[in-house]
Amino acid sequence: MRGSQMASQDNPATVSRSRSRILFATSGGGLVVALVILFGVGRWLVMEDPLVKARAIVVLSGAMPLRAIEAAKLYRQGYAPEIWLTHSTEPGATLEEMGILFAGEDHYSALVLIHEGVPPEAIHTLKPPIVNTADEIKVIAPALAPGQDDTVILVTTKAHTRRVRLLWRRLAPGQGRAIVRAASGDPFDPRHWWRNTRDALEVVREILGLLNAWAGLPLHPAR
Repeated sequence: MRGSQMASQDNPATVSRSRSRILFATSGGGLVVALVILFGVGRWLVMEDPLVKARAIVVLSGAMPLRAIEAAKLYRQGYAPEIWLTHSTEPGATLEEMGILFAGEDHYSALVLIHEGVPPEAIHTLKPPIVNTADEIKVIAPALAPGQDDTVILVTTKAHTRRVRLLWRRLAPGQGRAIVRAASGDPFDPRHWWRNTRDALEVVREILGLLNAWAGLPLHPAR
């Protein structure tokens, strides 16, 4: 009887079926984990800091006019006495080569801010020109003069918040505190980001940007 049981256990077909079940269970479990990560990545990308009063509110370049509108709202709520803009080189530089005048994104953001009730004297554009978010942080951090309030509110869009915080920690250690906030009017849907191409492209871009930041920014923007 015992020999019959041992023979059954050692039967190649039985062993094969057992291995197949284990492989199927493992693959199924891996698929479930992958789907949880995939569908949860949108929410993971969005992370905001609690608001506190700051030296300035900074409108990060891009997604105009959403970020400027949010900055104006924070200004009206009294979170900072100034709003800082950055000056992006594009598409102005390319258009200038074509003989086409373009005032610059900061110019139009300033007009949005004024439209939203921010006085012109409270709006300042930082120098030098920037290309990407890393450049912006390298311009913003030194503007926080020692001995003064070293807190700044960085206004961006929802999916971009985690990368902005990571870049600040990597590029501006000990140079002030950054409060990262997302534009409340941003239509990005972190729970269902795969339902439209706009949100899906944002997620892909942010994941690639985070990988680059974690790797020490080996990839640089084309200038």
